[in-house]
Amino acid sequence: MGKLAVRALRAVLVVVLTGTVFVQALMVWALVDRSQDESLPLTPLRVIVILGMVAGQVALASVWRLVSMVRRGTVFSHAAFRYVDAVIGAIVAVALLWFAVTAINAPGQREDPGVTVIMGGIGLAILGVALIVLVLRMLLVQAVARDVQAARMQAELDEVI
Repeated sequence: MGKLAVRALRAVLVVVLTGTVFVQALMVWALVDRSQDESLPLTPLRVIVILGMVAGQVALASVWRLVSMVRRGTVFSHAAFRYVDAVIGAIVAVALLWFAVTAINAPGQREDPGVTVIMGGIGLAILGVALIVLVLRMLLVQAVARDVQAARMQAELDEVI
C-alpha cells in the first residue's frame, strides 16, 4: 500500500471520525435538552444513533490500526485478527441497531409497509457486509498460516545451508 493511499485513507478516517464525534455531541445535547417536543419516539432514536456512532468509531479505529500494520508489513499476523473481529462486531452492531430503528419506525408505516420491508432489506445488506468481512478474515487466516509455514520452511532451509 503506497504512502499516498495510506495518507488519503487516514485523512478520510479522520474526517469521518470528527464528523461522528460532532454528531454524537449534538445527539447527547438533544437528549439533555428537554425543551423540544417529545411526541415522536426521538429519545430511543437518538440513543440508537449515538450507539451506532460508537460502533462506527470502533470500526474506524480498527481500520486505522490495520492500515498501520499494512504499512509496517505486519498485517499477516495473529494480532490483525483482533482488529478484523472488532470491525465485524461493529458491523453486526450497526445492523442490529438498524433493525431496532426499523422496529421503532414500523408502527408508523402501517399504511405503507413497503418502507419497513425496505428498511429490513437494508439491515440484511448490512449483515451481508459483515459476512463479506468474515470471508476476508478467513482469507487472512489462510495467509497467516501460509506465512508461518513459509517462515518455518525458510528456517529449515537455513539450517540445511
